[in-house]
Amino acid sequence: MEMTSYFIRRFLLIIPTFVGITLLVFAVTRLVPGGPIERALNEALLAGTDGGAALAAPGTIGPTGLSEAQLEQLRVYYGFDKPVLISYFDWLRQVLVLDLGTSTRYNEPVWDTIKGRFPISIFYGLTTLILTYTVCIPLGMAKAIRHKSHFDNVSSGLVFFGYAIPSYVVGIALLTFFASQLEWFPLGGFASNNFDQLGPSEKAIDIGYHAILPLLSYMAGSFAVTTFMMKNSLMDNLAADYVRTAIAKGLTFRQAVTKHALRNSLIPIATSFGNNISLILTGSFLIERIFNIDGFGLLGFESLVERDYPVVMGILVISSLLFLVGNILSDICAVSYTHLTLPTSDL
Repeated sequence: MEMTSYFIRRFLLIIPTFVGITLLVFAVTRLVPGGPIERALNEALLAGTDGGAALAAPGTIGPTGLSEAQLEQLRVYYGFDKPVLISYFDWLRQVLVLDLGTSTRYNEPVWDTIKGRFPISIFYGLTTLILTYTVCIPLGMAKAIRHKSHFDNVSSGLVFFGYAIPSYVVGIALLTFFASQLEWFPLGGFASNNFDQLGPSEKAIDIGYHAILPLLSYMAGSFAVTTFMMKNSLMDNLAADYVRTAIAKGLTFRQAVTKHALRNSLIPIATSFGNNISLILTGSFLIERIFNIDGFGLLGFESLVERDYPVVMGILVISSLLFLVGNILSDICAVSYTHLTLPTSDL
């Protein structure tokens, strides 16, 4: 009962936290220079005569030739004619009815702009998550069981070396060596130009062929954290009394590890699982830029640079909700997995 009320409170806290995050970013978009109005004025200036030097007609102001009434129309169109709080709550009401607004860059609904990037980001996010856990959990187990061995020392050096190098540097190095020099892999993109003409199996092979180098770059950052989290957790459990008791009662060391120590050691991994959900979509705009992947992270970066604030806020809505729900799922995973582990009193 106490646990249920705890999770109910956690879910209710999503509302004020979400409002605080979005209100802060929304206010910043209204205060920083170079917004959509300035962008529209610059476009009007470039569209003027003599290569961008517009001639101001009677009754107009500024080098763009726009009157005050026209400027006011621009403010109304982009929603800059109201105070920040009023504009925010107008935007929030739209979000509650699943309307994220209209992109000022693409002139289409924000949701239509965002949803086209979902398949690519979900593919790379899920694949990275699965590969990370698939490789790091067995590697962490092997390092814990063979602690201070030659294998442990060499693998630790390699893992720390990969962790010390930023993932985008790893991406540049892989792209330069394997794609540019050796020409083993394509220089970028999610698929080949003739992708639509390929069969189902050929499409899968083509996507995998393009995805190898970006996936290695994505895994470089989280690889060390998950590996050493697994290793340290398993080492702590191997030193616990219940493992020694299990061995004393006739279990082999391997049986004590797989039946008892391993399940308890996976609790920290289960705790971090929910936090990784937001990473499935957000991705890395630097890696996507390097490999020319038209994903979620690159869209957010380009929208921020182009001051496409409706898209920026739309991405913030999705990523912040995923992060907040992911934190709660982390607690749920930890609690659920703890209840599935074998209590030491049952040994």
